[in-house]
Amino acid sequence: MKFLEFVLLQAQSEAAQMEPTFFQKYSFLIMMVLIFVVMYFFMIRPQQKKQKEINKFRNGLKKGDKVVTVGGIYGVVADVKEQFIIVEVDNNVKIRVDKTCIVKDVTDVAR
Repeated sequence: MKFLEFVLLQAQSEAAQMEPTFFQKYSFLIMMVLIFVVMYFFMIRPQQKKQKEINKFRNGLKKGDKVVTVGGIYGVVADVKEQFIIVEVDNNVKIRVDKTCIVKDVTDVAR
């Protein structure tokens, strides 16, 4: 019985004296950084790129462009102002639409 206690105490003291490795100390931190990096490259960065393309499209609108609104209204740009555009949806039927509500160019859609 004494020998078993001696062996267990010896093992505990040796385990307590061992220094943890760099990876053992910082494994949680390394894992969190890797998760953030993966999220950035697979989720955040593509979304930012898509948003930049949409903003570039909205700022480049000009008279005669075919557009679709968020609500699904198809039309042709009749006039462009700073915050909104005038969209002609039918002969002599024009509506004023905020620029942020324009989603895409109809010419990109396959028919």
